[in-house]
Amino acid sequence: MTCPPGLLPRPHGWHPPALTPAYRSSVARAPRLAPLSLDATLTELTGPVFATADLGPGDADLIRNHARQGREALGERIILHGRVLDEAGRPVPGTLVEIWQANAAGRYRHHRDGYRAPLDPDFGGCGRTLTGADGGYAFRTIRPGAYPWPNGGNDWRPAHVHFSLFGQCFGQRLITQMYFQGDPLIARCPIAQGVPDPVGVTLMTAQLDMSAAIPFECLAYRFDIVLRGRRATPFENRPEGG
Repeated sequence: MTCPPGLLPRPHGWHPPALTPAYRSSVARAPRLAPLSLDATLTELTGPVFATADLGPGDADLIRNHARQGREALGERIILHGRVLDEAGRPVPGTLVEIWQANAAGRYRHHRDGYRAPLDPDFGGCGRTLTGADGGYAFRTIRPGAYPWPNGGNDWRPAHVHFSLFGQCFGQRLITQMYFQGDPLIARCPIAQGVPDPVGVTLMTAQLDMSAAIPFECLAYRFDIVLRGRRATPFENRPEGG
């Protein structure tokens, strides 16, 4: 993830297209003209630099990081973990990984979320961590619930977690969504199915990992993120993005 002299475009045949008619809002948002190729500037090619000192000690624990004193978030407790890798399978250390998600009832802590499911006052729904020397990351969180969205007559988003990765410059921010193994709503979701290749959807799906589960405490799911190459994790940045 070292900053190149210029930003390399992502392969658009693998990642979700800007226009996906089944995803209704993409019809209005998709560009009508071909994107322009512009030279990268210092803004895109320099900074930010993140270090452990920039993070709080509990930033990766979503069960407690926004909870009131002595309280914890409600819901099915899980560990999300994995590694950030390059196209050759090498670890990418020092990557800022941020996540955000709905609570166990499928509601976001956001003033525009109108779903009638209850809010959890002890769950903020966001966290962050830096990858280690082996490219590894881990979060302790709550499995999010599914929720309805105004796309069609009765569309529901599968349980998912949003991921943001920051490399060594602003132009290297990548965004994706992670789904959970076995969720039947994945096959019914226009956003997930906007990825052109079914293999790509599989690469966005975390697998149950009992080897990392803690008995009588929480299950674990593994989600490795590959930045480039034939096994790259599909990302949802805008077509003009890095």
